[in-house]
Amino acid sequence: MAGISLRDYQLNAVNRMKNGCILCGGVGSGKSRTAIAYYFFHEGGELLNNVCGDNYIPMDDPPNDLYIITTARKRDTKEWEGELSPFLLSTHPEINLYSNKVIVDSWNNIGKYVTVKNAFFIFDEQRVVGSGAWVKAFLKITKSNEWILLSATPGDTWEDYIPVFIANGFYKNRTAFKEEHMVMTWINGKYPKVNRYLGVGKLIHLRNSILVEMDFKRETHSHHDDIYVKYDIAKYKDAGRLRWNPYKNEPIVNAGELCYVWRKIVNSDESRQIALLEIFEKHPKMIVFYNFDYELDILKNLYYGDNVEIAEWNGHKHQPVPTCDSWIYLVQYNAGAEGWNCINTNTIVFYSQNYSYKIMKQSAGRIDRLNTPFKDLYYYHLKSRSAIDLAISRALNEKKNFNETKYVSGYSKKIVNV
Repeated sequence: MAGISLRDYQLNAVNRMKNGCILCGGVGSGKSRTAIAYYFFHEGGELLNNVCGDNYIPMDDPPNDLYIITTARKRDTKEWEGELSPFLLSTHPEINLYSNKVIVDSWNNIGKYVTVKNAFFIFDEQRVVGSGAWVKAFLKITKSNEWILLSATPGDTWEDYIPVFIANGFYKNRTAFKEEHMVMTWINGKYPKVNRYLGVGKLIHLRNSILVEMDFKRETHSHHDDIYVKYDIAKYKDAGRLRWNPYKNEPIVNAGELCYVWRKIVNSDESRQIALLEIFEKHPKMIVFYNFDYELDILKNLYYGDNVEIAEWNGHKHQPVPTCDSWIYLVQYNAGAEGWNCINTNTIVFYSQNYSYKIMKQSAGRIDRLNTPFKDLYYYHLKSRSAIDLAISRALNEKKNFNETKYVSGYSKKIVNV
C-alpha cells in the first residue's frame, strides 16, 4: 500500500477535534482525510511518523460503525471511498480490514439512520440549517452517537448554528435559543425577521468551543479577472420602464421576473459569447459555470473548434469531466457548486454571476485542491456594466447575497422620484 502522509495542519486539527465539533476548512483543504484520521485515532489506530503504510497500526477491532452522510454526488462518484482506502477501510465488507460497518450515503437518506446507536457519524457539508426533516434526523442521530461535522462555511448568522448548539446540549431546543438570544421584528405584521441578537459574547464562546479551524495555507495563486461585455441598453431600459417581458410578450408580474428578464437580456448578448470563445483559445480545458437553462442552450451551441468535447453537470445530466485534450465542462451552479473537484484544468469561467456569495466561493474551489499540479489558477468573471450586474457584483464583493425584491424596490423608488 502506498504511503499517504497527513500534513502538519491536518494533524494539528485532529489533535484539537472532539465529539460534536465542526471541522472548518476552505474548499480543497483536505477536511475529508482529516475527518477519517480523527475517527482512526479515536478508535485506537496509529500512524507512526504520520504516514499510512508500513507504519500503520490498526484500530481496535471491531471499531465503532462509521456512517458518512455527504452529498449525493460525492456518494455516487465514490470520492469518500478514495479517502477511506489508505486507512484500510471500505464500504465493501470483503475489502474492509475490520468487522465494522462503513456506510456512505446522501443527506437525502439521512432519515434511514435515526435508529442507529453507538456509531460514529461524519456529516459532510453543512446541511443542518433551519428546522426541516434533515435537522430533525440530525438531532435524533446525535443523541445516541458520536459525530463531527465538516464545513467550509459553517454559518452566516447565529441562527445557522442553532441545530449544532442543540446537538451539543447547549440549549434544550430552538425555542430556548430564540427566547435567550433573538429579538424579532415583524414585516407587515406577518413575517418575522431577526432584529438583533442578545448575549453575543456567550454565542461567540460556544461557537469557539466547537469550531476547529484548519490552518490551511494554499500553495496556489488565484487570479480573478473581470471581463466586461456589452448588452442591449435600449431593450434593458424598456423592460424596466414598461414592465414588459419581451420573451413572453406579456406584462412582468413581480420582482423575480423583472430580474430574470434583465439578466436574460444581459446574459444572452453575443459579446459575452465572443468573450468566452476568446478565453477558450487560451485555455482549451475549461469549466464554465452558469445559472439558467437558456444559458446552457447558448453554451452548448457555440462552435469551440474541432475535436472539442462538451459535457454537462446539471439537473438533467450528470456527465463526468472529459479527459481528452480539449474540452468544455458546463456546470449549473446549484447542481455543481460543491461535492466534486477537478485537477486537470486551472481555469473556470463564470458565464454569469450567482446571487449567493457562498455558492460563488464553493464553485471557485472546484479546481483549488491540495493535489492540483497547477500553481496559478485562473477565474474569469463575465459581466456587463448593466445596473443589475453591477449590483450583484457589489453584493458579492461585500460577501453578501443579492436580494431581488430589495433591489427592484430601490429601482422603483428611483423611477418615481425622477
